[in-house]
Amino acid sequence: MARRSLSATLAMATGAAVLAVPTGLGAAGTAQAAPPGEKDVTAVMFEWKFASVAKACTDSLGPAGYGFVQVSPPQEHIQGGQWWTSYQPVSYKIAGRLGDRAAFANMVSTCHGAGVKVIADSVINHMSAGSGTGTGGSSYTKYDYPGTYSVSDMNDCQAQISNYGDRANVQNCELVGLADLDTGEEYVRGRIAGYLNDLLSLGVDGFRIDAAKHMPAADLANIKSRLSNPGVYWKHEAIYGAGEAVSPSEYLGSGDVQEFRYGRGLKQVFNGGNLASLKNFGEGWGFMESGKSAVFVDNHDTERGGDTLNYKDGSNYTLASVFMLAYPYGSPDVHSGYEWSDKDAGPPNGGQVNACYTDGWKCQHAWREISSMVGFRNAARGQAVSNWWDNGGSQIAFGRGSKAYVAINRAGSSLTRTFQTALPAGDYCDVQSGKGVTVNGSGQFTATVGAGTAVALHAGARTCTGGGTTPDPGTSSGASFGVNATTQPGQNIYVTGNQAALGNWAPGNALKLDPAAYPVWKLDVALPAGTSFEYKYLRKDAGGNVTWESGANRTGTVPSSGKIALTSDVWRS
Repeated sequence: MARRSLSATLAMATGAAVLAVPTGLGAAGTAQAAPPGEKDVTAVMFEWKFASVAKACTDSLGPAGYGFVQVSPPQEHIQGGQWWTSYQPVSYKIAGRLGDRAAFANMVSTCHGAGVKVIADSVINHMSAGSGTGTGGSSYTKYDYPGTYSVSDMNDCQAQISNYGDRANVQNCELVGLADLDTGEEYVRGRIAGYLNDLLSLGVDGFRIDAAKHMPAADLANIKSRLSNPGVYWKHEAIYGAGEAVSPSEYLGSGDVQEFRYGRGLKQVFNGGNLASLKNFGEGWGFMESGKSAVFVDNHDTERGGDTLNYKDGSNYTLASVFMLAYPYGSPDVHSGYEWSDKDAGPPNGGQVNACYTDGWKCQHAWREISSMVGFRNAARGQAVSNWWDNGGSQIAFGRGSKAYVAINRAGSSLTRTFQTALPAGDYCDVQSGKGVTVNGSGQFTATVGAGTAVALHAGARTCTGGGTTPDPGTSSGASFGVNATTQPGQNIYVTGNQAALGNWAPGNALKLDPAAYPVWKLDVALPAGTSFEYKYLRKDAGGNVTWESGANRTGTVPSSGKIALTSDVWRS
């Protein structure tokens, strides 16, 4: 994965990358083109239909404080069910599987209304690898895209890239067989700029430039200079590879650059390394400078390629996301995708998200542990790391000046400690658990941090009711379920109860809980304020066989405001 973009893959098997921690500082780049703004967290809604993105902006992204939403490529592409068909353009019409021009424009308008800016993933390095009819009805053959490009607009090297130590081979030959555009050509530059300007006319606020490393930095700077807003925010996908001819830092002059070593480093540390080593994470590890780096725990390429963590890593994945959002390096992307076993599989329902945590949609952007940290990050903006503590191993804590404080426990047992902060005295809400915490006049608080969990306090969440915390996505009242339950492969945990929203005790209508923080399974369910209810957990295997937990029915009552937290349940054998 260090050498190619899976965004262009046709069906390639990949292996895990091995990371050695660097020691030197990265090369400094030129001036940043456009800062991301006061709210710098991007939710990357991978392969979500534009109508579903619009709803998420209103229901969850805006309320949580996300600054941006990144959508998958909107242009017409080859037909097929695999996710990577979105990365093989055949024209620049907005006519992909995720929605037409009207749906795209409505999504931009709706997200803006929710206070969320829109970034479009932009595929401008190449076209398709084959021939056929596109998702918008355009006929094409490789090297000939009527009305858009002909063979004269392609680079002369019509063979696959074979040597990442050779700059010309990387930037003139074909990425996994895809028709490579000659971005040094005047006509091609104009057509690409025309496409991006069309998106700008619909209100797009920025671009992710797919496969940037395969285009000379000067070509991309030239294309950007032709835009109606040449200072628009964008970030380059330029994957770092040790000893390669093309360096990601070359692209810093025209925008941010995705720092792939960041996600690789988090995998190394959270999957068995030493969390204490994160004290100087960023430039101290040789990464590009913070103000010009876009970072992530995972993206659609790396979660499949294995060189970063992914949702299958359970609490390690969640805690890495908490760290990313708490620590002041780079501008974070939060990946929000879907379950997969086949690495080529396209999105459930063609990208239509009927509800989070159903049909395989993971909705990482909405997990309480992650979404609550967006507000944390916004509150801590501009504050340096302070009051760092670690146990020399897998437990760390640190503040962000007088605005925020986080403790992260990756150990296998709980941590009880009095933490020293710079927070003003008073009551706070631990946004990870929704429980109150009191900081004394010396800036100290005592808390127990469970194994595989975190505690996070910030100035924007002083109470756990009345609007101080980040809202849970999509619901304003109800129940937050969380049960510690071990399972075997193929088994899942469900909840049901005596309310229609809980399936009225029917196992077939029971609600599947999410195992992101395994062995704790979680789910938020909307219920009217004041509702008293009964519930129990059950386990289903791959054959549909049902095992109920033992004991009497559990009970709960939804408060007059917010949710009842049923997050300490333990499966009763």
